[in-house]
Parts: sequence; structure tokens; C-alpha cells
Amino acid sequence: MNELYEGPIIDAHQHFWDLEANRYPWLMPGVLIEHRYGDYTPIKETYLPSDYLRDAAGHRVIGSVYVEAEWNPDDPLGETRYVRELAEETGRPNAIVAQAWLDRADVDDVLSAQARVARVRSVRHKPGAPDKDGRTLMSDERWRRGYALLERYGLHFDLQASWRQLSEAAQLARDFPHTTLIVNHAGVPGDRSNATLTGWRLALEELARLPNVAVKVSGLCEAGKPWSVAANQPVLDTLHQVFGAGRLMFGSNFPVDGMFISLDGLLRGFAELVRAWPRADQEAFFHDTAVRIYRPEGLDDNARGTHARTSR
Repeated sequence: MNELYEGPIIDAHQHFWDLEANRYPWLMPGVLIEHRYGDYTPIKETYLPSDYLRDAAGHRVIGSVYVEAEWNPDDPLGETRYVRELAEETGRPNAIVAQAWLDRADVDDVLSAQARVARVRSVRHKPGAPDKDGRTLMSDERWRRGYALLERYGLHFDLQASWRQLSEAAQLARDFPHTTLIVNHAGVPGDRSNATLTGWRLALEELARLPNVAVKVSGLCEAGKPWSVAANQPVLDTLHQVFGAGRLMFGSNFPVDGMFISLDGLLRGFAELVRAWPRADQEAFFHDTAVRIYRPEGLDDNARGTHARTSR
């Protein structure tokens, strides 16, 4: 049996937020939106790079990718400026997935401005629940016109959608072959029933035929259940078989997934999940794929898991 992976790690999906200084509508006191994890009150606490480095102590997490956290949508560039300042002050994050609502009238201006910010590599706009015809914003012509602008500005697109919408996502990837589409949270498989995993795999196979698609393996928790290697082994096995490690990358989804497991436990768990993979595949999953796609800056190449534990 292979030894557990202890090499360098790029966390391709994480968040920071200062709830005292900034406004995130879904994290406001008294607000609870519908969330696949259920009651998310425990994450309504400020979470900054010092907290993340404390949680990652003992592991060689040499860089991370910040993903927009549903900041006040009236000010998408405000979030990017804030995160850029964090990066300048702390060295984290090393790449940014910014907010950009693709169906807004000013989307061209927003994308142009986001693309000029150091470390911005991608944008995210959740396409929402399907309409009565089973379609989301991915099929809306105005939204797609915004998506078409991503190629002009050299930006990727991070997609968060249920596996039931992945066929629609495949059509998007086919229609815009020069834009990299990064599927968040492994396509959100949801429960681990045979029926769900079968449908999810078929959706993934359609996407895998498209070379401009990659997958972030993140956000694999289930409401009301502890995170476990046993529950997630079928998910990792399927992803490896369908996409290959060269198009997969690890993401912690912290602090959100901290509702279910510590970051130390998550990193150790993922090392166990990929333990049987060839060493080169493990390196791709934990490091190489994210470096290629997100081109992170200022990596802590000397990190050896010795980050001091700090308090908030």
C-alpha cells in the first residue's frame, strides 16, 4: 500500500470573510437561506488567513484559491479589492475566483475590471434552480452573452450546479470551447444512493468528453452526516476513472465544510481516498492541476507544515 501523500498542496476552493467589516447577505444575523448542508449558523464567524493557516498546520498547503462568497452583489469589485488586500498582507489567497453576474447590463465592464486585478483567474455566478422546463440561467440568452465575454478577458468560469444540470453545462462547454469550465464540488452528487451515483456518473461522462472541462473535488459533505472516507471513496473512484487526475483538483471548501470535519481531518481523509493512485496522479490532484489552471502567484514553496497556530 502506498504511503499517505505528504507533498505540496494547493487548496483550489476556499473562502475568507470578515463579517464585522463586510456584507454577505446570506451570512447576516437572522438570515438563513436554503442550503444543501442545512442550518449553516455555525459558519457565521469571521474567517481570515490566520484562521486558515492555523487549521492547516501540519500540512504543506503552499497556496490557495479564493472563491467568491456571495458578497453584496451591488459591489462585486469590492470583494475583489478586499481579497487582493488580504493577499498582499498575508500571502493568501494565491488566485481568485471573482463574482460576476453574467446577466447584468454592466457585465462587460465588471469582467474587464475583474480581469485587470492581479490573481483573478476565473469568475462564478451560480445559475440557480431550474425553471418549469428544467433549464437554468445556463440556457438564458442574456446570461450566455455574458458568458461569451469570458474568452475576451481570458477568464475561466467556475460552475456550481446540481449534477442534474450537468448536461446543460456540457452544452455550455461545447458552445464555448475556448473557455475553461471548472465544475465545483464534484458536480454536487448529493446523497450516496445507487440511483444518485449512477445518474451523477452518466452526467460526468458527458462532461469528460469535453477537453475544456475540469473538476474541483470539494464540498462533499452531506447534511446531518459526518464526513467519512467510506462515504466518499465511491465518489473519488468514479472521478478518477472518468476524468483522470490531470483534470481533478482538491478543494477544502473551508470554512463551510468545517461544519462537519476539521481541515486536518479533511486533508488526511483525502490523502487516504487517493492513496491507491499512482504518485503522479496524487501530485496532479493535490497540486499540479490547480497550478496549471489557476496559475497561483506567490506560493509558499518552503512550506513544511510548520505554520504556527494563531488565535483570532
